[in-house]
Amino acid sequence: MRFPSSIFVSVSLFTAETTAALYLSTTYRSAGDQIWQGLTLLFALVPSVLVQLTLTFIHRDLGRDRPLVLLLHILQLGPIVRCLEAFCIYGSVGQVEEPYVSITRKKQMPREGQSEEVERQVGQAEGKLFTHRSAFSRTSVIQAFLGSAPQLTLQLYICVLQRGVSVGRGTLMVISLLSIVYGALRCNILAIKIKYDDYEVDIQPMAYLCIFLWRGFEIATRVVVLVLFSSVLQLWVLPVVFLNFLVFFFYPWILFWQSHSPFPENIEKTLTRVGTTIVLCLLTFLYAGINMFCWSAVQVKLNDPDLINKSQNWYRMAVYYMVRFAENATLLLLWYIYKTDFYEFIFAPLLVLQLLLAYTIGIFFMLVFYQFCHPCRRLFSSSMTQGLWDCSSFLCFLCTSASPHNQPIGSAPPEPSARRPPSDDRVHDTTSDSADDAPNDTTYDMLNDTTYDVTTGENSTRGGVNGDVGHIVSCNV
Repeated sequence: MRFPSSIFVSVSLFTAETTAALYLSTTYRSAGDQIWQGLTLLFALVPSVLVQLTLTFIHRDLGRDRPLVLLLHILQLGPIVRCLEAFCIYGSVGQVEEPYVSITRKKQMPREGQSEEVERQVGQAEGKLFTHRSAFSRTSVIQAFLGSAPQLTLQLYICVLQRGVSVGRGTLMVISLLSIVYGALRCNILAIKIKYDDYEVDIQPMAYLCIFLWRGFEIATRVVVLVLFSSVLQLWVLPVVFLNFLVFFFYPWILFWQSHSPFPENIEKTLTRVGTTIVLCLLTFLYAGINMFCWSAVQVKLNDPDLINKSQNWYRMAVYYMVRFAENATLLLLWYIYKTDFYEFIFAPLLVLQLLLAYTIGIFFMLVFYQFCHPCRRLFSSSMTQGLWDCSSFLCFLCTSASPHNQPIGSAPPEPSARRPPSDDRVHDTTSDSADDAPNDTTYDMLNDTTYDVTTGENSTRGGVNGDVGHIVSCNV
C-alpha cells in the first residue's frame, strides 16, 4: 500500500493558505483597507466551507452517528481530522487480520496488441484509504479554482496598484499558485482514472513534471493577463469575467437539453430532485471556475451516468486553446493601448511578448505530455497531434473561404446557352458524401470491472466496505 502523500500535500496547502490569508487580512485591517480585508477573507472562507461540505458528503457523515466529526467540520478543521484518520488507517495495515477482502480485476496496458487482466485483493483498510484519497483529490480541485485562483488574482492586483509586494502578500501568492497548479494536476490525474477505469494506470514522474510545467505556465499567464487588463479597464473586466463564466456554466446544460436525456437520478439515493439540481449546479459552477483559468481535464457530461465525458475530444481542446490564446492577446493589446504613465517602469512590448511566449510554452508541455508521457497513450484511437492539426487546418480553411479576396470581383454572369439540355429530376445519391463527413469518434470500448467477495473468516459479515471499495477503487490517486 502506497503512502498517502497526496492527502498530506492537500492538507498542507489548505492549512498554509488559510493561515496566510488570515494573517494578511489582519495586516489589511491594521492599515485600514477594509475592502481588501473583506475580499481576502471571502476567498479564504468560502472554499473552506465548500471543502467541509464535500468531505462530509463523500464520507456520508450525515447518515452516521459521528457528532464530534461534524463539530470539527463546522469549526473548519475537517481536513486535518481526515488526514489524521487516513494516517491512522495506513499505520494499522497489516496489524489486524482482515475479516474479508474484495478482489478487483484490472487490465494492464496493451503490449503488442494484447492486454492481460490482473486480479488484486483489496482489504477493508485499503478501501477506506481509497475513499480518503478520492475525497481529497476533489477537495484539492475545489480549493484551487474556487479559492486559490481568485485569491492570487486579487493579491497580484493589489501589488500592481501599490507597486510593492509585502512579505505576507508574497507568501500568500506563492502558496496560492502552488495550490492552483496542484489542483490542476489532481484534476488531470482524476480524469485519467475515471476515463480508463478498467485499466491499471501507472503514472511516471515525467508525466507529473510535464503536467506541472504545463499548468504552471498556463495558469500564471492567465492570471497576469487578467490583472493587467483590470488595472487599466476596471469597468470592462467584469463583463469579460462574467461572459467567460456564463459560457462554461451553461455549456454542459445546453448539451444536456439538446440530448433530451432524462434528469439524472442516480447521484445519491437520499437526495431529492431539488438536492440533485443543487449538486449539478455546484458541479457546473466548479467546471466554469476551472475553465476560467485553464483547460479542464474533466469534461462534464450531465447525460452520462458518471457525469463525466469519457471520450478524448482533441477538437474541443484545440478550439479552447485557440480561442483562449486569441483572448489573451486581445486583452494584452487593449492593456497596451490604454496603459497610463503608471507603467512607465515596464517595457510593455517585451512584457506582452513574454506573456504570449509563456502561454505557448505551456501548450508545448501539454503536447509533450499527451504525445510521450500520457500513461494511456496506447489506447488513443487517433493521434493527438494529428487531431489538433486537422482542427487547425479546418479553421484556416473556414477563414480562407470566408475571406473576400477569394471571391471574384466584377466577373460577368455567364451567357445563357442556346440549347438547354434535358433536365434530370432524379435525386442524387449523397451517401458517400455524408459518410466522409462523419465525425471521428474517439471513444474507447472498456469492459466493466468485476468485483466479488472472498470470505476469509467464518463469522465475517457481507456488505459495507466491500461495496465501497468496488466503487472507489478507480479513484486511487
